[in-house]
Amino acid sequence: MKRPHASDDVRERALAAIDEGRSVVDVAAFFQNDPSTLRRWIRQRTRTGSGLSRPRPGPRRLIPAEREADLQAVLRDHADATLAELCALWLKRHMVAVSVSTMGRTVRRLGITLKKSR
Repeated sequence: MKRPHASDDVRERALAAIDEGRSVVDVAAFFQNDPSTLRRWIRQRTRTGSGLSRPRPGPRRLIPAEREADLQAVLRDHADATLAELCALWLKRHMVAVSVSTMGRTVRRLGITLKKSR
């Protein structure tokens, strides 16, 4: 079973324990990590100055930040549109198909609610 990534707090405490003179093997056993992981953290800290976790990039956004103004214009023009309708409008305007989930996350990130009028 794959373990989750160690939090930055665990990394800091583990590296501090090693700095205090404890052995890598003992610290790894205490924090339930592999010694090679702690050695990698030490190498990273030596190389970059920080032993904290690096950002993990995900896939590129289908509605990038530079297109969010376009989406806001679509939302103004079609205030009563559902997420599925917004997806269809986005496909028609930008030739990029997005899922309802993607559209919902983007609209939420913009701080816009889709409360419908009656």
